[in-house]
Amino acid sequence: MKRSKLSLAMALLVASLSLTSCIKEEPKNKECDILNAWVQGDELASCFTDKAEMRKSDISSTDKEITFKVRSVMSLPKQLPVYFDVTPGATVEPASGSMQDFTAGPVTYTVTSEDGAWKRQYKVAFVEPVLPSFKFSFENVEVSEKTATGCYYHKFYDIDTQTRQTYYYWDSGNSGAAMTMSGGQPADFPTSSVDNGYQGKGVCLKTVSTGALGEWMKKPIAAGNLFVGKFLVENVLIDPLKCTQFGIPVSVIPIKVTGYYKYLPGDKFTDLNMKEVPGRKDEASIYAVFYRNKDVAGDKVFLYGDDVKDLDHLVENNPNVMKVAQVKQVPSTDQWTRFEMFFEGRDVDREVAAKEGYNLALVFSSSKGGADFEGAIGSRLYIDEVELSFEEK
Repeated sequence: MKRSKLSLAMALLVASLSLTSCIKEEPKNKECDILNAWVQGDELASCFTDKAEMRKSDISSTDKEITFKVRSVMSLPKQLPVYFDVTPGATVEPASGSMQDFTAGPVTYTVTSEDGAWKRQYKVAFVEPVLPSFKFSFENVEVSEKTATGCYYHKFYDIDTQTRQTYYYWDSGNSGAAMTMSGGQPADFPTSSVDNGYQGKGVCLKTVSTGALGEWMKKPIAAGNLFVGKFLVENVLIDPLKCTQFGIPVSVIPIKVTGYYKYLPGDKFTDLNMKEVPGRKDEASIYAVFYRNKDVAGDKVFLYGDDVKDLDHLVENNPNVMKVAQVKQVPSTDQWTRFEMFFEGRDVDREVAAKEGYNLALVFSSSKGGADFEGAIGSRLYIDEVELSFEEK
């Protein structure tokens, strides 16, 4: 009987060792896939137009690229974490959740299988969606006819690449500045073409003195400006803020504006009476407005200089204004620097847009207070390669 119990114990021991041996010898996983990838956090959610884009699920084993679509790469933090689910036992390098810089391009991740014999690389990138756009390079410029004061100034235009038709979308306050200048040449004016743009030619906007006559008229300075719309020179003496009629009809819904700038503020900021304002620094202005061009009665609507003073509250204060985009701060720099601004505001009626029921205004100025004749003589804002991106029709 004892021998029988001993034999049974030995048999159980052998079976146990055999089972353990089988478990140890089970092959390790050879798969090395990323199954899911995601980013998280409210601070990153604002970079996406659609929060669903923050997660990529059920990634195919044949994919080698994982792409997150963001509204702007410029808005991404310099370092951010991406998290991964990988096949059981596999490891990923750099580690899931580690801080990486995606603003310079894709980051390569290597997944290694559990058995260490297999590797797969993935390129993870954050990209902006490809949108239809208009681009303004300011290569087309002409000299005005001789003014009554013997002046000549620059005027900008665009040419349709297909029809070869010429469009004068852009205007400036040059015709008004000519009233106080005598014998001025294009480079003397607040708005002029320059040869050394970001690419090819560019635009120079500078704040200038209007001389003794301008000072006597309580219009001591003229800020360089360039805008989509018309300058109504007949209003210069009557109502200066009604000189700038902003916007032209468009059939697209704008999303963002990008471009390149340089900004060098003048040394001394002065008020309407040419008195220096100690401690105040001149600021440039870059913004755009998208608004209804007819009111409820069917009458034409335009925005003027006095309508756009409070950009932060323009949508809520003006029922015709649908969206506003602005560069809230334009840091001074002597290097060409990219700017980007997004249209924010109300939903737009696509049917109205298709019938050109909205106007688009795009404005640049060397002195933000130039409409009130405040600023710093010598302030210079350079602009080039401006691109307007819009929704698919």
